[in-house]
Amino acid sequence: MTQDPALQGKVGHGLDTQALLRLMAWLSPAFPIGGFAWSGGLERAVADRLVTSAPDLTSWLETILVHGSLWNDAVLFSSAFEAVDQPDALKDLSELGLALAGSAERHAETLSLGQAFVTAAIAWPHAVLQLLPKQVPFPVAVGAISAAHGVPKTSAIAAYLHAAVSQSVSAGIRLGVCGQAHGVGILAGLESLVGDVAEKAQGATLDDLGGAAVQAEIASLRHETQHSRLFRS
Repeated sequence: MTQDPALQGKVGHGLDTQALLRLMAWLSPAFPIGGFAWSGGLERAVADRLVTSAPDLTSWLETILVHGSLWNDAVLFSSAFEAVDQPDALKDLSELGLALAGSAERHAETLSLGQAFVTAAIAWPHAVLQLLPKQVPFPVAVGAISAAHGVPKTSAIAAYLHAAVSQSVSAGIRLGVCGQAHGVGILAGLESLVGDVAEKAQGATLDDLGGAAVQAEIASLRHETQHSRLFRS
């Protein structure tokens, strides 16, 4: 695994300050990848009255974390982390990640975010940027780049999942599902689950891919024909 020389030898001793700052920057709402424009099908779920309150949103997020797209993202992230110096493996993972997208909008979302992430990450030059394919899904891009810069694996997965959940909560607030105070409460309540899923994913393999969040996939498909919308997915 090729790592930033400045971080060599530090991975096994927890999340050092430089790695922490990079992880915070990459997964910040200010990082220019356009994550605010996507809801992952949540907008349709709200329109169909499947999610109407803070408890509903919590349940929705729990499901996709454990049984849905975020679980698969975590597994792909973990595999990309391990394949950081293997361009052929990263290419195969990217193709698999895009093939797992359950709808055209989900495909566009993960591809758009992945490509934008790689473009913005050029601010931290590293050889890994040349190893990633042009069509790279979001979790593969973040996983490989995190590994290359010496961010501990489980911490990186947890931060990725937390950022995804935070984005969904933000979308829920904009959709009128809950207020900001309830949104913070949702994040606090999901903290333990995010950690558990990250811990499980860090040791997972591609054989662990799969899900059962059928209603979330249907909502993503139905959003493609939704007339009035705030989000691209």
